[in-house]
Amino acid sequence: MDTMRDRFAPVVSRLLDEDPRVAVVLAEIGWDAFAEVQRRHPDRVVNVGIREQLLIGTGAGLALTGLRPIVHTFASFLVERPFEQVKLDLGHQDVGAVLVSAAASFDWPAGGYTHMAPGDVALLDTLDGWTVHVPGHPDEAETLLRHAVAAGDDKVYVRLSVQANAVGRAVDGARFHTVREGRSGVVVAVGPTLDAVLAATEALDTTVLYATTVRPFDAAALRHATETAGTDVVLVEPYLAGTSTAAANDALTDVPHRVLGLGVGRRELRRYGHTEEHVAAHGLDARSLRERIGEFVGGGRVVGVSA
Repeated sequence: MDTMRDRFAPVVSRLLDEDPRVAVVLAEIGWDAFAEVQRRHPDRVVNVGIREQLLIGTGAGLALTGLRPIVHTFASFLVERPFEQVKLDLGHQDVGAVLVSAAASFDWPAGGYTHMAPGDVALLDTLDGWTVHVPGHPDEAETLLRHAVAAGDDKVYVRLSVQANAVGRAVDGARFHTVREGRSGVVVAVGPTLDAVLAATEALDTTVLYATTVRPFDAAALRHATETAGTDVVLVEPYLAGTSTAAANDALTDVPHRVLGLGVGRRELRRYGHTEEHVAAHGLDARSLRERIGEFVGGGRVVGVSA
């Protein structure tokens, strides 16, 4: 199966051909994949070099002229390093862009901590008005990229990953989707965590919601799920643990509830290793999730067994 990032350049190249408003801004990373389309649209495919603050500033400048810029590099260089420009050049000037990241939490362990950004969504959460898409499969990434470009002049973040679920699902760029229904708690699986969550909860009587758009947070879907499954809620996110716990708490503010946020821990893992080893070390593999979810949700009630 190809990766989400494998889809990125072909999809965006087609968008450049289809829509004269679309522009692409790069900072060396990914430049080779756009060489052909750059010859067709030299004024709308820009490489600023290894200058991440300029990357965001250029995208904002293009937006001010009426274009719809797609800005791409690794998450640590797209959100963390130029955060002031994201806040001011886009947010303060009230212009939109589509930021598309790669290699976020720990997708490229050999790159070391400079190339890891598990706090990217939490950092964007400090700003107003961002839509955040976290696809869990290359097909979903393609759909959500198109949604993002078509979203008027909004500020949109699309988080691509080498981690992916085995099967893509129909996503609409807005709602959480019910994958499994139960009566003993709700588990919200974000993006590429879905397969591990489904394996972890196979014997538990839980509702599983699938989220590929996490901002705005689909409070209505969570509230609806808790009406039959109870108000023990577990969030499983492929980035910083607890990023969405406040949003879940706000959704259930008028009812007694409990929320457990699972995700990437704050402790830095100083041995590079492989992606799968980082997943396990942060407790996001199916075995670890089974233990952590089972201890929390509904007393670990098993399907078909009386409590």
